[in-house]
Amino acid sequence: MRVDIISKEYPPAVYGGAGVHVTELVKALRERMDVQVRAFGEPRDEAGTSSYPVPSELASANPAIQTLGTDLEIVGDVAGADVVHSHTWYANFAGYVASLLHGIPHVVSAHSLEPLRPWKAEQLGGGYAVSSFVERTAYESAAAIVAVSGGMRTDILRSYPQVDPEKVHVIYNGIDVEAWQPVDDVELLATLGIDAERPSVVFVGRITRQKGLPYLLRAARLLPPEVQLVLCAGAPDTPEILAEVEGLVRELQETREGVVWIDRHLPRRELCAVLTSATTFVCPSIYEPLGIVNLEAMACGAAVVGTATGGIPEVVEDGVTGRLVPIEQVQDGTGTPVDPDRFVADLARVLTEVVSDPIRAREYGAAGRKRAADEFSWARIAEQTEQLYRSLVGAR
Repeated sequence: MRVDIISKEYPPAVYGGAGVHVTELVKALRERMDVQVRAFGEPRDEAGTSSYPVPSELASANPAIQTLGTDLEIVGDVAGADVVHSHTWYANFAGYVASLLHGIPHVVSAHSLEPLRPWKAEQLGGGYAVSSFVERTAYESAAAIVAVSGGMRTDILRSYPQVDPEKVHVIYNGIDVEAWQPVDDVELLATLGIDAERPSVVFVGRITRQKGLPYLLRAARLLPPEVQLVLCAGAPDTPEILAEVEGLVRELQETREGVVWIDRHLPRRELCAVLTSATTFVCPSIYEPLGIVNLEAMACGAAVVGTATGGIPEVVEDGVTGRLVPIEQVQDGTGTPVDPDRFVADLARVLTEVVSDPIRAREYGAAGRKRAADEFSWARIAEQTEQLYRSLVGAR
């Protein structure tokens, strides 16, 4: 069986959880079947992988239109595949048209949903209407949809009521606990400005509305003075949110020591060392289908404090691998807290409780690594994905 996987992100161009997911899923699936990767961007030196830059004629077009142009470049090359599998709206149009053209099942993996990310209009302008149209069309016509959590499955069916619930399957994201494991390197931490002797709260993520970084920066004002805040944060969605974060970080640095902002992409070993050093990792997201970054932190033995939203409660076992922060959210698709001040206060309270009890935090971290290894292996996820592919091919 041949499966063509389409993704905007693929090494070396990986900047978010979807890219990590595709990278690891492809690696695991290639041990089971023929997988052809069709990725956006510059040429890659990898067998079975083809790259597609933006067509030169669309160089000055809206980014959403550039995406559709790239998708159409991909469609013809899918000929001969038994299944086409697209990841994120960027690739959905290619999967949808390839399915029509070649008469093969189209599988969509849901890593996020456009109706639940209305702030993307800041980034895409009118292109957000295009991305929303593409996603809706792909979901409603797909042979199968993979939701990366039960919470995501609920969101899909609420956002797209025309979708047949029988077509939506929960297959979690995964983690390679051999690649992501504890790394103790005090000297490396020092070069990054991190004091290994001080308790620390670590955040890793893109600077985007859904990651909730501004809420964390406000909560950090309430943390004990000895606590370091380590921010591995970059790739801002817009200049506006970058300016907001810069202002909040600057204000925080004026009132407390130990605010470390690393805005470059860290190699895996360095990031493992940062995560290992954390007294607690924090995921303050207001929208998170699952959160691979939480699995990465757990695999490195870090306690995790996460918002009780989306798929996070399916990863973080409250009181066992970390703690969940309660949140009541506005039901307008933005995920905005009904009471932002209360959410900030609750986030600060839970973080303070965990960071103030390092023994318990280490217990959370040990339980988290075991849970990541037992429940979220890529071999298990590849097996479930293969079963889905074969059920679709067999049904034709």
